[in-house]
Amino acid sequence: MGESITVATRYADSPKPCSKLCNLSNLQLRFLCPSDIQEVQALCSDWFPIIYPYYWYEEITSNPRFYSLAAVYDGVIIGLIVAEIKAFSELNKEDEDILAPTFGKDTLVAYLLSLGVSQSHRRNGIASVLLDNLISHLTSVDNPHCKALFLHVLTTNSPAIHFYQRHQFKLHAFLPYYYYINGKSKDGFTYVLYVNGGHPPWGLTDYMKHYCKVLAHTDPCAVPVWLWNKMQLMMRWAWPTTWVAMWSSSS
Repeated sequence: MGESITVATRYADSPKPCSKLCNLSNLQLRFLCPSDIQEVQALCSDWFPIIYPYYWYEEITSNPRFYSLAAVYDGVIIGLIVAEIKAFSELNKEDEDILAPTFGKDTLVAYLLSLGVSQSHRRNGIASVLLDNLISHLTSVDNPHCKALFLHVLTTNSPAIHFYQRHQFKLHAFLPYYYYINGKSKDGFTYVLYVNGGHPPWGLTDYMKHYCKVLAHTDPCAVPVWLWNKMQLMMRWAWPTTWVAMWSSSS
């Protein structure tokens, strides 16, 4: 849980817009390497309210399972994003329902660990550039088996929540007492962005929508008349709004 706090608390602390201090056209993106450890340590100490062990920095700067991208301006790292790509079977218990059980245990997911931008360079779109690059990586032809990008965030961190919502992340779960910060327990949310056909476990509504869509595209000649009529009546009764929408889209 310690690592997830970095996503939740410090990416957008400043409530006041900063002046444009950098031009995105002059911004460079590159992967972190072991020689960045000292600089990244200093940034994380400034940005985040927890202390990472040294091996964590060694891991994110050298282990290929981490997608660790730095935003560099004038030769200085001013932002970074770190995500861990791992198998669905390796998720903690609170995250096991992110994907539908129809996905195999070897299905990949990405866990967004850290997203930070230097105070003086915030509100310049740098966090969006970093996140967009991660999403592009996860949705490339090289990563067809990654089905979701998820994160944990404090329920009180409205700036971060709004940021992720603008990038199409959806609220998935409420995590009571998920964080323990400065001697106090605090609640969290799980937010998920589904990619490459990934989706959460289906509920009744999802099944109804699915069967309405199937029925709307079914050739009546392939189904006995009596069965066709009963199926139509059932769908209209159970989910009239979805039926009308699906039938209209197929016409």
